[in-house]
Amino acid sequence: MKRDHQRKTPADKGYYIDHACEETFVCKVCGMTVEPEGAGSDHRNHCPNCLSSIHVDEEPGDRESECHGVMEPIAVWVRKNGEWAIIHRCKVCGKLSSNRVAADDNPVKLMSIAMRPIAEPPFPIERMKQITNVMFGEKKDEE
Repeated sequence: MKRDHQRKTPADKGYYIDHACEETFVCKVCGMTVEPEGAGSDHRNHCPNCLSSIHVDEEPGDRESECHGVMEPIAVWVRKNGEWAIIHRCKVCGKLSSNRVAADDNPVKLMSIAMRPIAEPPFPIERMKQITNVMFGEKKDEE
């Protein structure tokens, strides 16, 4: 245990596990200056404009990643308590992580990510009637 004169500082490994992140940063994707205020949390870890992040942690708050690749927002999901979270994927190493949605996150960007599976289904949308007929055992319509 560190004494008062040896308290952890942001330079210490694991500092952000137990301490709020009070640092301003410039988003490496969209260039926005991001302030810690407004997130609704003590642990801002992504840009509220483009929702991108940087791969700095192996475990939340440890700052032990050497990758430092851009973490792109690829999906959203809803936790048991109804809170939304963003799934990020590192463009360099492929690591996936889940991060709480912040209070000031761009709602249009969040909804566009949430709607991506509907807007871009993994099959041709024109085949929807045929797929539905097969599912319910109905005969194919004669054309």
